Amino acid sequence: MITPELIARINALAKKSREAGLTDNERSEQAELRRRYLDNIRTQVKAQLDCIEIVDHEENCKCGCHNQH
Repeated sequence: MITPELIARINALAKKSREAGLTDNERSEQAELRRRYLDNIRTQVKAQLDCIEIVDHEENCKCGCHNQH
């Protein structure tokens, strides 16, 4: 789960990386946090896409939508 603390730590490491550089341990931590963040986003997107239902619309229906094309 993405928490405000996780995002704050990712941002702090990014800022330190730009300003002074990171130690090996910090680089490893940054990579792990970024991986967790991206994994969470992928999970959310996949869940959203899994909820999409494609409905085949018949062309001979009487809803009027085919006259708009």
